[in-house]
Amino acid sequence: MTYKGIILAGGRGTRLYPTTSVVSKQLLNVYDKPLIYYPLFTLMLAGIREILIISAEDQYSQYQRLFGDGSQLGISIQYEIQKEPNGLPEAFIVGEKFIGDDNVCLILGDNIIFGNQLDVLLKKSQTGVGGTVLTYPVKDPERFGIVEFERFDEGEVISIEEKPTHPKSNRALTGVFFFDNRCIEYAKQLIPSERNELEIVDLCKKYLENKELRVNNLSRTMTWVDAGTFKSLLLASNLICNLEQIQSYKISCPEEVAYKNSWIDKDSLLKLADSYPKGEYQDYLKLLPSLG
Repeated sequence: MTYKGIILAGGRGTRLYPTTSVVSKQLLNVYDKPLIYYPLFTLMLAGIREILIISAEDQYSQYQRLFGDGSQLGISIQYEIQKEPNGLPEAFIVGEKFIGDDNVCLILGDNIIFGNQLDVLLKKSQTGVGGTVLTYPVKDPERFGIVEFERFDEGEVISIEEKPTHPKSNRALTGVFFFDNRCIEYAKQLIPSERNELEIVDLCKKYLENKELRVNNLSRTMTWVDAGTFKSLLLASNLICNLEQIQSYKISCPEEVAYKNSWIDKDSLLKLADSYPKGEYQDYLKLLPSLG
């Protein structure tokens, strides 16, 4: 029941133009770290150590320069190019060789998720069979993919719709999806939508037809931000800044979860910290062994 992880960091970032004309959206800062650190942290928190980053061709080398092969974090990171942003399910086609015979968790590169007991929820979502989607309550469900389900905390999905005119719930799809290996073939069977893209909702419906799509809901102690606009980036940065100023811990620090998962030891952590420029982030990494 091994799960590998894919971070989809392609796309043109048109909602963040002109900033994204010179830099990838996922490399923009959310307070004290690049946006892509947050989905990477989420996968690592789920216990996933084999990760593929899919990006546009002109951004490929930027991610390689940032993360290398991931060994400094006790994980393995590979890279693939998405020539055109043809929809989320294309990630499974691009990543087919990487996925192999394993299951997979897809997370969007602009998703920020954190909160109490998130690791428990992520691991519970790795059922090994079928698909599991994570949802979060929203005030404007007409703008999202919406899930209708039987029980509040978890359960089988009844229906799933993309931007419905009359939503059957207020629980929106976050950008985190757990699928078994059949997602590769299901993605290949999809027909492009009116937007000329493969739609993740259509792939979810493949599992729903077999009554193999489940939902896990993020609780009120957890936070989800789709950081795809200037406003949401600013809101996320302010939120994380305020939380980090109040408490002694950083939000979504990949080095921290690597250390706490015992994927790297104390000496490796401190060596990694010494390789960073002097500053607040380096200071935090050096304090981690004493924070408990």
